[in-house]
Amino acid sequence: MSTAHGARARARIEVTAAIKDEARRQLAAEGAARLSLRAVARELGMVSSALYRYFPSRDDLLTALIIDAYDSLGERAEAAHEPAADPFRRWIAVCEAVRGWALDHPHEYALIYGSPVPGYTAPDTTVPAAARVGLLLIGIARDAHRGSGLAGPSLPSELRPEAERIAADLAPDLPPEAVTALVAAWAQLYGLVGFELFGQFHRVVEDREPFFRHAVGRLARGVGLVPGPTEGAAPGR
Repeated sequence: MSTAHGARARARIEVTAAIKDEARRQLAAEGAARLSLRAVARELGMVSSALYRYFPSRDDLLTALIIDAYDSLGERAEAAHEPAADPFRRWIAVCEAVRGWALDHPHEYALIYGSPVPGYTAPDTTVPAAARVGLLLIGIARDAHRGSGLAGPSLPSELRPEAERIAADLAPDLPPEAVTALVAAWAQLYGLVGFELFGQFHRVVEDREPFFRHAVGRLARGVGLVPGPTEGAAPGR
């Protein structure tokens, strides 16, 4: 790579980062629905035509921000995951990491788990990043299934065909009962975080950290994870 080419590549990386940073500031101030490429360009002292060389449309910029947010969340969850710990503890650690990231990045959390942005449809390129936390939770359940087993509830007969379809798509090596519980736990995890982040727990739940830990412990039990012998009075018990 020539020196000039390397300098151009570094400059493009720096400008792209600056565009994203300004867009995140606008998300915090105005919300995703009001994100404007022209406003971003104006704040950066760029002409709009120059910015379009980096992001051809608002949707392209939104997609980049969404992928970054999902990846940042996934990295936090993966960093908290300790493969040597028992599955129950790993589940709690990952869920707490999700909550911690959301509290640290409320506007980015709102971008990926808040109200849909009018006129925007996320492309398939967002799926790998969006799946990171879910795949981590599935992996924890898979390790438990291969080890001491899962102690999840049975399925009602009317749900079994759908449960088997979901399991075939997401984790064919796990029992349909467990996969159905995983999908429900995944939704409830983000519901718990969203209620806290968006104010629905105001004057309802004050000591939120132990409440959250207890709640996600119950979700773990619903999936069939059993606390290890060192857990004692385990969360969710």
